[in-house]
Amino acid sequence: MNGLSKGRRKVEVALRWDPSPAGQPPADLDIVAATYTADDPHGEPAYVVHFDSRSPDGTIYLNRDSRDGKGFGFDEVMTLELERLADRYTRVVVGVAIQQHAEDRTFADVANPGLRIREEYTDLTTDDFSGVRGATAATVAEFVRDETGAWEFRAGVHGFEGDAAAFAATMGAARPR
Repeated sequence: MNGLSKGRRKVEVALRWDPSPAGQPPADLDIVAATYTADDPHGEPAYVVHFDSRSPDGTIYLNRDSRDGKGFGFDEVMTLELERLADRYTRVVVGVAIQQHAEDRTFADVANPGLRIREEYTDLTTDDFSGVRGATAATVAEFVRDETGAWEFRAGVHGFEGDAAAFAATMGAARPR
């Protein structure tokens, strides 16, 4: 990053998946974003944004929510207006959780899942969750504010096994290297 870069400003996270086969319950994937402050960057999230919420300041919000993958193109979309986040927020972690209804589901049980993270018309990353097929949720991106205040994007899909509430509470924990 050079001295003129302002880093990532407004990012879109989008999910797609195909509807479940006939006779199967619908698959429901949800984008989850958690914000962290400088005094606890890997601990308790300051707040979590998911399918029925938005950030208190309106900087992180769900544009499109699908409960069954029956949309055209990307079924679920979340926007993160990083440039508008208050200075006290220094880290945002984004994840994807599979709603667990009648039976436990993993990414292997979801037809044709896909992820795209972009800024304006530039794709920052894409993924098909093939590296975390046995997981019930996964972190998919991390945005970290550097010492100049610019937001840096860190790609990486990391699987999680457990319920959605536990995932949201722990998705920002430091991972062993």
